[in-house]
Amino acid sequence: MNAMRLTEADIARFQQDFTNLENALNAAIVGQNVVVEEVMLAVFAGGHVLLEGLPGLGKTNLIKALANAIGVTLGRVQCTPDLMPSDITGSEVLVDEGGAAAHRVEFRPGPVFASMVLVDEINRATPKTQAALLEAMQEGRVTYGGTGHALPQPFWVFATQNPIELEGTYPLPEAQLDRFLFKVRIAFPPEETLLTLVDSALDGEPADEVGLVLGAERVAEMMAQARETAIAEPVKRAAIDLVLATHAERPTAHALARAHFRCGASPRALQALLRVARVRALAAGRGHVSVDDIAASVLPALRHRILLTIESELDGTDTDAVLEGIVAEWRRTS
Repeated sequence: MNAMRLTEADIARFQQDFTNLENALNAAIVGQNVVVEEVMLAVFAGGHVLLEGLPGLGKTNLIKALANAIGVTLGRVQCTPDLMPSDITGSEVLVDEGGAAAHRVEFRPGPVFASMVLVDEINRATPKTQAALLEAMQEGRVTYGGTGHALPQPFWVFATQNPIELEGTYPLPEAQLDRFLFKVRIAFPPEETLLTLVDSALDGEPADEVGLVLGAERVAEMMAQARETAIAEPVKRAAIDLVLATHAERPTAHALARAHFRCGASPRALQALLRVARVRALAAGRGHVSVDDIAASVLPALRHRILLTIESELDGTDTDAVLEGIVAEWRRTS
């Protein structure tokens, strides 16, 4: 479809539906407005999300509330070191249909065969099991025994991890991190938020009470509308300049990138910035993407795609702080 087919009524309805969903999630997940917004942007951009935060900050409840609110099936995987790939993808089983000769092999789908899949503590699974998600996340299918099985569409993976636990964990490789559209960091809430949390969730879980806000059909329609949002050529080139500025070996690299980055953002990072910018524009009531839409999503879209130099890692350099410096100068010249 052509981007010009988006009418003012389409944009206004998108903005209203986005706001309604955001309000419902904010009512259930107290004090995490930025996190809620970033997760929603990723949903309508059709991307996967890595949620990083300490235990008890509402990561799992947010995804449960989101699945309830948009009316999609939720599959859940609790990762442990003994988890096998087939525990995620499914496996072939021998089915007895009666009689000695009436046996057949049948594929039984695993929890990944849901529209939304919550992978709790993904870094506790072994690399072999983590890799079971690679094909699903990139191609929307699972291959078992040489046969491909299509996953439901749309399809999202939401994975969680604890940033401070190291024992018994397996850090995700860069190739898998790159498949996440966003890496969302969840901070500890302030005192006022804790008080509200006690009042609203002391004896129950508000996420379980979230009702249907948008049906799956409407969500798919909104995702399609986001793909129609116009991106002007200068905005595309500005996004490219930003990504290239993170590559220390390039002549156009930012001084901060040369000082701190060993590996810059990937082409998937460029795609992520533009895909999310389209959603952000529609949510703001516009049918075209601005440079500000791109700048607003740099941290969650790029922080997990950047590798610091060994020296910067040892110095405790914060990737977000470096990216903010790069974006500030990029914004002035775009």
